[in-house]
Amino acid sequence: MIYRFRVILDNDTEDDIFRDIEIKESDTLEDLHNVITQSFGFDGTEMASFYVSDEMWNQGQEISLFDLTEDASAELMNNTVINSVVYEMQPKLIYVYDFFNLWTFYVELAEIVDETEGASYPNLLFSKGQIPDEAPEKVFEAESSDDFDEFDDDLDIDDYENLDFDENWN
Repeated sequence: MIYRFRVILDNDTEDDIFRDIEIKESDTLEDLHNVITQSFGFDGTEMASFYVSDEMWNQGQEISLFDLTEDASAELMNNTVINSVVYEMQPKLIYVYDFFNLWTFYVELAEIVDETEGASYPNLLFSKGQIPDEAPEKVFEAESSDDFDEFDDDLDIDDYENLDFDENWN
């Protein structure tokens, strides 16, 4: 079977930047990594990882390009067949390329089709948008001053009578 993926660059601009890719379900995540880097114009020499994702795009299990662990315990792309981590009930991956710049992509299984006789895979079906010169800046939740205020609990620390603790706890 052939998996058709849509690979979308995570950016905060109005411009959609994505690639539609076909690849055999029996190929490895390293094969998918290679076609993603080529289709977006990267040289493919930087560190990269896939993360299994849920419906809300929460980052799960990491599958790395290289094993940098001391005990050689990392799950590797070249040992991971695509259909072992992506299928109809679990169609999403997060792909991060170049850990210094954090190019981040949402990879979603769009369709499973029969292999076309005479076609070669992997195959770039469609390309929309040009990749920017620099990776889009990431804003993490704790960095946004509007989202986090450590004193946003409306407690008056000088009002000892109404604080909710037992002062003789010891």
